Amino acid sequence: MSWLTGTAFTAFDQKVIWADMIGNLIGLGALALGWRRSVWSWPLQLLAGAVLITAYWGGQVPGQIGKQLIVITAAVWGWARWRRGQRDTGEIAVRFADWRERAVLVAGAALGTAAVAELFTAFPKLSWAPWLDAYIFVGTLAAMYAQARGWVEFWFAWIAVDLVGVPYSFTHGYVFSALTYSIYFVLVLLGLATWWTKARTRTVTTPKGALA
Repeated sequence: MSWLTGTAFTAFDQKVIWADMIGNLIGLGALALGWRRSVWSWPLQLLAGAVLITAYWGGQVPGQIGKQLIVITAAVWGWARWRRGQRDTGEIAVRFADWRERAVLVAGAALGTAAVAELFTAFPKLSWAPWLDAYIFVGTLAAMYAQARGWVEFWFAWIAVDLVGVPYSFTHGYVFSALTYSIYFVLVLLGLATWWTKARTRTVTTPKGALA
């Protein structure tokens, strides 16, 4: 699999490696399937995370590596939840989080970012930019948790992560990741509009053990 770290092409005077390109293309497919509320979004996210770890390995970007490890772990959990929800109701239910859930999500992300940043600061070899890495690391976890729960707010969480992830990836030489994130942004806006409309135009009854 060493070919994955080879150069696919050059863009903006920077080399784009195969793993960076393939992983992000798979990620685009996963996001599109998430927009359509397909359970297959999760296995594709898992695969994309595994491929992108190959791209980031050795690049001194632990935040991005940590992000992909979270993607893999959360994808397994989210896949199980969506499969259960689909089995119980025949579709993936989406809804707006209530204010308590939003507060918990935001507070958890803030505290988690601070804790991870402290860890990276205490061990400088883990990160050259502790707060940026921690933000990406924890923000991704928050976004995927919200997606697995079927909350419309997960799209806002991804926007917040991508606003940092795009320049971060570009400055570290992962130009294809940065370009792909730009496409992600368009898909995220479309997905947000779709989920928002779905949540507003119908009353979602959350089955026991599904997307609660």
